[in-house]
Amino acid sequence: MTFSARDIATVAEILNEAATAEILPRFRRLSAGAVREKTSAEDLVTDADVAAEKRITAALEQAFPGAVVLGEEAVSEHGEGLLDALADAPLAFVVDPVDGTRNFASGLTLFGVMTGVVAKGEIVAGVILDPIGKDWSVALRGEGAWTETADGGRLDLKVAKPKPVDEMSGFAAWWLLEDPLRSQLAANLARTGSVSNYRCAAHEYRLLAGGHAHFSAFSKLMVWDHAAGWLLHQEAGGFSARYDGSPYSPLHRAGGLLCTPDEESWHALHAALFAGTEYARV
Repeated sequence: MTFSARDIATVAEILNEAATAEILPRFRRLSAGAVREKTSAEDLVTDADVAAEKRITAALEQAFPGAVVLGEEAVSEHGEGLLDALADAPLAFVVDPVDGTRNFASGLTLFGVMTGVVAKGEIVAGVILDPIGKDWSVALRGEGAWTETADGGRLDLKVAKPKPVDEMSGFAAWWLLEDPLRSQLAANLARTGSVSNYRCAAHEYRLLAGGHAHFSAFSKLMVWDHAAGWLLHQEAGGFSARYDGSPYSPLHRAGGLLCTPDEESWHALHAALFAGTEYARV
């Protein structure tokens, strides 16, 4: 199907409205009972996540009748079986109402709102909103990636120029992996120029697509964390593949994801990061 620039503008407007109504009024104003653990102390949900997802879901269902809408909190409550619909749905939206929930709950401004658009198992569009910066990055399959501002400004996005591995800067969440890969990747990251982690895929993908970082080694592959950002990175000229070298799909739920400026950089970085691991022979 064709998802138009007008359609993605509608999605961006919906995210903006939800952020204004449900997220920003709660920022740095959360009571103790408004923050809860899901699977661990690192995996949180707040009243803002729940309220924003409900508002976004209702608005998307109204704007795009018949579309499937899958939000992170709905899947958390009802099970990952809901994600099976992505393979065949003519039009589906995957929503992360507050990406970087732990940052949000801590009063840090590094959080975002993300929605990826999936048609028959393929990502066709995505939006990543920065509610604090009051701008949003957009990708349309085959039409590029750009950042828009509330005053109508637009900046086309392009990934960083390739560099040798020892000069690359990027992001990695190695602690989410199981040993021995966890320890092996952590040690091998010292071969890069620098590595950090923002606990927020929304901002990391925006930095990658804007040319402000060279790589990211993502460990978890829940679709709401990656659908919008993966396309943003691709449309900005980047290259990515799972740790085993296979192409990423929104249907994947495991396998890691390595993003770089181009394919040559991917192979060079992969060889450095996964030396001595189960993925070394890719």
